[in-house]
Amino acid sequence: MGEVLGLGVTHYPPLSGTDDNLTRVFRGALADPKLPAELRDPASWPERARREWGDDEGIAAGKAHREQLREGFRRTREALDEFQPDVVLIWGDDQYENFREDIVPPYAVLAYEDTVVHPWRHAGESSNMKGKPNIWGEGEDTERTIRGHRPFALHLTERLLGRGIDTPYAYRPLHHPGFAHAFLNTVLYLDYDRRGFDYPVVAFPINCYGRKVISFQGNISPLGVERELDPPSPTPARIMDVGAAVARICAESPYRVALVASSSWSHSFLVDSTFRLFPDSAADKRMYEALVAGDHSVWENTTLEDAEKAGQQELLNWWALVGAMRELGRTPSWTSFAASNIFVSNKVFAIYDEESR
Repeated sequence: MGEVLGLGVTHYPPLSGTDDNLTRVFRGALADPKLPAELRDPASWPERARREWGDDEGIAAGKAHREQLREGFRRTREALDEFQPDVVLIWGDDQYENFREDIVPPYAVLAYEDTVVHPWRHAGESSNMKGKPNIWGEGEDTERTIRGHRPFALHLTERLLGRGIDTPYAYRPLHHPGFAHAFLNTVLYLDYDRRGFDYPVVAFPINCYGRKVISFQGNISPLGVERELDPPSPTPARIMDVGAAVARICAESPYRVALVASSSWSHSFLVDSTFRLFPDSAADKRMYEALVAGDHSVWENTTLEDAEKAGQQELLNWWALVGAMRELGRTPSWTSFAASNIFVSNKVFAIYDEESR
């Protein structure tokens, strides 16, 4: 019988940049000509935003936020190393990287072989980091090999299909070279201290952006821009069922599998109620409290419309993890909530190990 570890992390792109890059999205939102004038004045902001902005426009708060995230990755990497998985499955969003006009599946299993990636050469096609300095001082010639595990990917796909879960799969990228940023950043950040990452990876992209995956190319858009929207993402309840099936297949397999959900939570640039300036922290807190308590009903009963309104599209990756851990009867043994108003999103880390039953 297989063994399963559950982890929740973020793939927040600005973390790979230098500290002066952490407020880039917030500054862009402040400069939007359609932003109500009163929201340009910090006096109108939530208390946390005013405190983070401070008298240095977020520099000190950014350093503290980075350290919170580094600590989250240290803890999750320690759990990963202690578990010593045969394979790491990552649930992440495809943000108009391989899910494009020619095919938009609800999700897919990427049965890649070992893949050589150039994180900074291809950053422009994925994480908007091309040409920007990164925190490690690595250049465009930097390359990494991400090991694959095709036997596990095919085993998982076959058994998902056998359970009536129609599962697209791919042997190579369709458009984006290497791995999309949700997966590549997860590996880069779990190796933040550059000690190496030799665990085989199977990416499981989810169409989190749904209505905006083609129409807005999964990207930030200014206020007032209207476009014909695409069909929606899969519902949270459906993704929980997919996660549950993945967990059961892994538990019945001969593999030790780490199941990783990778995303930040509510994204400021998707929250219309805050004029795309701040994340929906109240919605995030509600989901986080339910996560910690193991109250799966809150997750099960949240609709896709609720998630979209709160800017929680990428949280579908976590819905998969919560569904998996519900299936295995686990609650998290450790969590961390890194709150933020001006650094795009709140971020959450979680560990579900064998003791978290």
